[in-house]
Amino acid sequence: MYGSSQFDGSAAAFMGGGFMPTQTAQPPSDSSSISKNREARCLFPLTVKQISNLASNDESNFIIDGAEVNNVTILGRVSHKEDKASEYTFLVDDGTGQIECTKWVQESFDTEQMGEILVGMYVRVHGHLRGLQGRRFLNVFSIRPVTDFNEIPGHFIECIYVHFYNTRLRPPVANSTSIPLKGYQTAPPYQSSVYSSADGLNNVSQMILNFLQQPAYLNTEGAHYDVIARQLNIPMNKLKEELQMLVDNGLVYTTINDDYYKSTVNA
Repeated sequence: MYGSSQFDGSAAAFMGGGFMPTQTAQPPSDSSSISKNREARCLFPLTVKQISNLASNDESNFIIDGAEVNNVTILGRVSHKEDKASEYTFLVDDGTGQIECTKWVQESFDTEQMGEILVGMYVRVHGHLRGLQGRRFLNVFSIRPVTDFNEIPGHFIECIYVHFYNTRLRPPVANSTSIPLKGYQTAPPYQSSVYSSADGLNNVSQMILNFLQQPAYLNTEGAHYDVIARQLNIPMNKLKEELQMLVDNGLVYTTINDDYYKSTVNA
């Protein structure tokens, strides 16, 4: 489950959906807005209890441990699932609480993906945190079954590490203008046709980027397309189409040959 690279004190040593880059906080200015936007793109590993304990009644702009949270990753057991024509609604229970998740159907792949998700199954979920009248829920952009159960304690280790870093290790604002915020980068702030909405990449492309941004593939020659297809359960023709689009938009590149792909985010 863990990459072979030496532990360097950053949460990049833990897998689960991406890596933890250093973000920079700036004094109030236009550059500060850019930094906030980048922070909001981070993918934060959280427990349901952390989400439930949010004091704000806002529908967005959530703050956890001093960091703005928008995209999150959780891991738990599916305790309920409802299939509808345009969406799938399900509950995920991680042992600290339950949270409602919604996966909108945008293409046939979404239906195939959700068809494999069953009640009682452990899943890894990436989604946008939302709120309505004090209720918290996730708009899901990626979900997959957990096949390696070492990933379950691994996720809680990630949550503990990120919480510890942001509450105890991060320098105070008054003493430093360079404040690293821990979270998983979901996508770089490129503006191109690869984006299907303001929230980020289309579902399949986002899944591929999340997979390639795992530490195991950041410090090597990358991942073979057969491995990506097998791990993400994406049809080969669909995978190659999405990989080519990511390459064309500068988000992914080939390494030792045309079969190995690597993310450009941490190249």
